[in-house]
Amino acid sequence: MEILAFGVQADEKPLIERAFAGHHDVRCLDVFLNEDTAPIAAGHEIISTSVNADLGARVLEILAAGGTRMVAQRSTGFNNIDLDVAERLGMTVARVSYYSPYSVAEFAWTLAMAVNRRIVRASTRTRDFDFRLDGLMGRDLHGRTAGVIGTGKIGEAFARIAHGFGMRLLGWDVAENPACKELGMTYVPKERLLAESDLISLHVPLLPSTQNLIDAAALKTMRDDAILVNSSRGGLIDTAALVTELRAGRFTGVGLDVYEAEAGLFFLDKSLEAIEDDTLARLMTFPNVLVTSHQAYYTEDAVGQIVATTVENVLDYTEGRRSANVLVPRT
Repeated sequence: MEILAFGVQADEKPLIERAFAGHHDVRCLDVFLNEDTAPIAAGHEIISTSVNADLGARVLEILAAGGTRMVAQRSTGFNNIDLDVAERLGMTVARVSYYSPYSVAEFAWTLAMAVNRRIVRASTRTRDFDFRLDGLMGRDLHGRTAGVIGTGKIGEAFARIAHGFGMRLLGWDVAENPACKELGMTYVPKERLLAESDLISLHVPLLPSTQNLIDAAALKTMRDDAILVNSSRGGLIDTAALVTELRAGRFTGVGLDVYEAEAGLFFLDKSLEAIEDDTLARLMTFPNVLVTSHQAYYTEDAVGQIVATTVENVLDYTEGRRSANVLVPRT
């Protein structure tokens, strides 16, 4: 059987091909799955998709009409999939429920340190042989407060690094993590965390209850000199409200690896095109903002785990097994 994999990055392709070798043939496409590209899957019972795939009702209907019966998503998040429609169409959907939490936690810290110590500005200057220090002053994080919103595996890994920096730890989640409490974390209401934290990092999934979790009111609660990092899902932050606060001169730095309207932009080369997203274009103009293209997970270790689990999900489907990775079971 040939598996059709959409949205495969160049670095990812050899990992996928090696992982499927001896099991199934796999054809890797660099195009992302959407309504225009869905017809390519005709005749393929199983497809694999990336986190930015459009798996809404219309795309699922096109896939089902073409004979697709199984979607193996190469990510933990699945807010891009209409699971109710998939179930109605009799399609099996599986995801990767776990991969290296250190990849995301370490990248979140990379963003935090980059905006705190003005690394991008400094690098740009020195490439032009400008070695002045004006405007590059950062702050020690030792002794300051880190607020971790979402203290699951990734949030815990982030907190461990913060503990290593000698930071006071505040946490907010629907359930307390005993490992985080052992580090000295105090769980507090979200409003208190936002008001007291020097550094705030988001590590919660995107759900209806977390959509725009950091809205205009939440942003106003934060300290003027706070650092905000989001390496989870773009929809957690009301970006328009964030731009408003940045225009008012607030925040030491903002590091974003995700953006609420990133589909159709991230993972693609748009350097020769006019960007029609005015909010993103405005966001890019602030010197204290660093935006990266959803790459926090992108390490050899994490991608290797993602690919291996995707192969397992496909084999479970073809051999009639079911695992905890299945979101919509085979009928």
